[in-house]
Amino acid sequence: MQRVDPELLPLQRVYHWERTQPQAIWLSQPMGGGQMRDYTWQQAVAEARRMAAHLKAQGWEPGSRVAIISKNCAWWLISDLAIWMAGYVSVPLYPTLTAQSVRQILEHSDCKACFIGKLDDWETMKPGVPDGVHCITYPLAPADTSYRFAGSWDQIVASTEPLPGDPVRAGSELATIVYTSGTTGMPKGVMHSFDNIGWASDALYHRLDAVSAPASPADRMLSYLPLSHVAERWVVESGTFRSGFRIYFAESLETFAEDIRRARPTLFISVPRLWVKFQQGVLAKMPQRKLDLLLRVPIISGLVRRKILQGLGLDQCRFAGGGAAPMPPSMLAWFRRLGLDVLEGYGMTENFGCSHSNLPQNFTAGSVGTPYEGVEHRIAEDGEVQMRSPALMQGYYREPEKTRETMTEDGYLRTGDKGEIDEQGRLRITGRVKDLFKTSKGKYVAPAPIEDKLVAHSSVEACCVAGANFSQPFGIVMLSQDAADRAAKPAERDTLKASLAEHLQVINAQLDPHEQMSFLAVVSEQWTVTNGFITPTLKVKRNVIEEKYGPHFEPWARSKQPVVWVE
Repeated sequence: MQRVDPELLPLQRVYHWERTQPQAIWLSQPMGGGQMRDYTWQQAVAEARRMAAHLKAQGWEPGSRVAIISKNCAWWLISDLAIWMAGYVSVPLYPTLTAQSVRQILEHSDCKACFIGKLDDWETMKPGVPDGVHCITYPLAPADTSYRFAGSWDQIVASTEPLPGDPVRAGSELATIVYTSGTTGMPKGVMHSFDNIGWASDALYHRLDAVSAPASPADRMLSYLPLSHVAERWVVESGTFRSGFRIYFAESLETFAEDIRRARPTLFISVPRLWVKFQQGVLAKMPQRKLDLLLRVPIISGLVRRKILQGLGLDQCRFAGGGAAPMPPSMLAWFRRLGLDVLEGYGMTENFGCSHSNLPQNFTAGSVGTPYEGVEHRIAEDGEVQMRSPALMQGYYREPEKTRETMTEDGYLRTGDKGEIDEQGRLRITGRVKDLFKTSKGKYVAPAPIEDKLVAHSSVEACCVAGANFSQPFGIVMLSQDAADRAAKPAERDTLKASLAEHLQVINAQLDPHEQMSFLAVVSEQWTVTNGFITPTLKVKRNVIEEKYGPHFEPWARSKQPVVWVE
């Protein structure tokens, strides 16, 4: 596998910024009550050295695993650096996991220590931490006098001499184990080396250059998607190491609008559900018909666009990206009319997120774009997308058999996605190899493309197409909170039902006969990470949906209604 220039590896890049812009603000952390704490590069790296010395003093063998359980914050990044400086491997955990999942991962990875940070439900997660794990609390961690912590961040930093010099790690060394979100069963631990991270960050640097200009210390990002997920880890963490830009952290869901306006990011990524919420928020204040009218008036259209983007906090954004799930083409077109190109990308934990993305000059709706420079892709005989690059994982931790199953003999990753590559090298994802189901008529249905069409309705926040062994497939849709609130009024509900029935007709007219949905079931229950319907990366757990609602499939189908309202 291709080796990476050592100067592009994470620790070397951090020392570069510490030397060249020591007083530049790197991390801006909300402390509550409107207070902020800013870290310069010099300050942050100094604290990392002190924490690294503390970890190293514990005498664990090189390569030992150290976990991070926290929402995004400044100390998340600083502790990641400390773990690497000390010669260890970081293991990030989602801050919304159950105690059972916490224990599974910590025991599977044999973590010696764990950083505990900003969490909403530490009391629920706490029983999952095995006895003997060396736990250190970040500032803003939950106050808990009943649990025996090894110390707090501030106490350890204040009382520990810094690790001397600039310790570095070989590119081939294991840097991190990123556990997949686990839609079914035990999550797999994806092993990434320093070379993987360095190569992926450099590939992103050059792809941004192809869009507008490479990222630089003048750029800003808001960190709010989980750093335990590879997308945020790649774009935000490895991106700032490569390019030296400033990072603002979000305080909470309640303050998100204020957080993004404070940061006014020049680079911004999000998942489809949030882009849809942005759109719905705008249209709640300015109906589409009025917006269309204003955008057609040359004198004021520019002012309207700037005002909308300024309200969203995105008026300074020069690169906007989306991924993790398909982006509705109609929504992409809507933002493009406002002057903001949201470029869809595609990647996986196994390739550190670095695979494909769109470019403004080569954009087509429904495509995830072309491969990054250095990424090879192909379509297997069964339609599966396969790819390889220097960012590919070292394998699944302690799972050699699963690693062999996932990789081809010539080193390509089996993505599990079905796709097509057009004459310009652009990839279009058409479904999942294993998500196909067969109707009672013996016809196979790929649910993903149909779901992409369903979520184009402004009131639909998430959906799942089911129907195995039924004569026709059908859709289960979850309304956005705003639509659910409006539907509490009978007249509003009738209007929404009619709108969804019309939406169903429009979609079915675009599908082959065996794909056409017989009805839509509208559920009032919100699908959340907490209740287990979606993963921490906001992907619907198809098996959970089908298990929950499966007993109702037959009665829904017998009702012969185009829209079934489920109380």
